[in-house]
Amino acid sequence: MAEALLIVDVQNDFCEGGALAVAGGSAVVPVINRMQADFPLVVATQDWHPAGHSSFAASHAGAEPFSTVEMAYGTQVLWPTHCVQGSEGAAFHPDLETDRVALIVRKGMDPAIDSYSAFFENDRETPTGLAGYLRDKGVTALSVAGLATDFCVAYSALDARALGFDVTLATEGCRAIDLDGSLDAMMGRMRGSGVTVA
Repeated sequence: MAEALLIVDVQNDFCEGGALAVAGGSAVVPVINRMQADFPLVVATQDWHPAGHSSFAASHAGAEPFSTVEMAYGTQVLWPTHCVQGSEGAAFHPDLETDRVALIVRKGMDPAIDSYSAFFENDRETPTGLAGYLRDKGVTALSVAGLATDFCVAYSALDARALGFDVTLATEGCRAIDLDGSLDAMMGRMRGSGVTVA
């Protein structure tokens, strides 16, 4: 088994009508469903925040969503409350096929640290365990799709490259938030790290 598909955060809160909706987010679902048949291994991530997570604007008196604060691990965007553990918003999109998903990595569970990447929390030190799982399965290459291109997808792709995996970004299966030019910036970083953009 050399190649796997990583599905990132295709959850209700990131799709139309959700608390942190990505424009056109649900459009990735049929694309990702078709892609799954092409891979011997499929893994997925879920944002899975406890209520009152430190990355929520509501957890900081007077803070507006999409403003930033300095955390112990660096600058953190403050998000609308989203993907709270066990909520409907945290559930996978109802049309996402999950029968072939072998592993679900839930991230952002530490109330003090946000987690964009499928591989590390935002302190850049705490691993999720996904890299070891993939290596144990003999995976050397990953295709990445999901939400959002310029945050959780990009950080997952960059970390996968840094960990030695060959990485392909399946752009048809992604949509972006594009916060203050973040899409162009992160696409540049991914290309610069050796991510193949397909």
